[in-house]
Amino acid sequence: MTLKIDVFNHIFPRPFFDRLQDVVVDRAAVKRWLHIPFLYDLDVRFRTLEQFGPDYRQILSLSAPPIESINPDRGITLDLARLANDSMADLVRAHPARFPGFIASLPLNHPDESVAELERSVRDLGALGVQLFSNVNGLPLDDPRFWPLLETADRLRCPILLHPARGAGFADYPGEKKSLYEIWWTFGWPYETSVAMQRLVFSRLFDRLPGIRILSHHLGAMIPYFEGRIGYGLDQLGARTADEDYGALLTSLRKRPYDYFKMFWADTAVFGSRSATECGLKFFGHEQVVFASDAPFDPEGGALYIRETLKILDSLEISEPDRRNIYQGNAERLFNRKF
Repeated sequence: MTLKIDVFNHIFPRPFFDRLQDVVVDRAAVKRWLHIPFLYDLDVRFRTLEQFGPDYRQILSLSAPPIESINPDRGITLDLARLANDSMADLVRAHPARFPGFIASLPLNHPDESVAELERSVRDLGALGVQLFSNVNGLPLDDPRFWPLLETADRLRCPILLHPARGAGFADYPGEKKSLYEIWWTFGWPYETSVAMQRLVFSRLFDRLPGIRILSHHLGAMIPYFEGRIGYGLDQLGARTADEDYGALLTSLRKRPYDYFKMFWADTAVFGSRSATECGLKFFGHEQVVFASDAPFDPEGGALYIRETLKILDSLEISEPDRRNIYQGNAERLFNRKF
């Protein structure tokens, strides 16, 4: 039996959810989540998952908002991260047949403490990976403050699951104060992920840590569709810039920029789009794409994205070994364990 390992879906463990509501500063950031019981009510989650059979399993990761954005108090942030990881480890221990693992969360506004919490989560709690957001309260992931964290993830063989982060306060135009019509989410999130990927490429991350594994959520965001721009376009890095010597940076890289983007992993969480799935698979290849649903943020509150993603994957004109790898084998290689 091939398992269907959903590597990127979201949860608020109940102890964390209760604490979150007490300490969150911007209640609008969690307003929607209060009306999605799949996130925090295990009975609702289990009833929903029953329709997908015993071979469907979830690797749990915390839902947005990022922990570092919830409350500026240092002690609260650190406690929230520990509570999230302890609570998810408890869920995995209690329900291993449905939840074979979890992804650690970190208090990223405190980089040193984040390193320690990552070590604890992986070594003591058994976390399979770590979720990082595309920016840390406005700071890019290639900021030197986060380099020890990236080194630690590489040393622990702990894959990074890259999730976008942007809110309505990021305006669509300089002359406005906020983003309208949820453009910050529709197009802002894919842009966020793609920007973070390019920053990591040109920070020479993959030259410095060639074994690091980073999974870009939502099938690599904009990258597969803009293959030409990151290919022949970035082969001309520096030609469009007068005040930086990007040409020197380009020649110093060990690989063509395009080839670094190919080093990212990706997941199938594209909200039920077959064309996006086919495009992403063509770019990243069947060996570096894993099954993910992004449940429960669909119009049904949990089931639709799972159902539609399964439907697409089951109907793709690919070999059965490739399909099995997307569902299970690639996740086993990504997380260095058998399910």
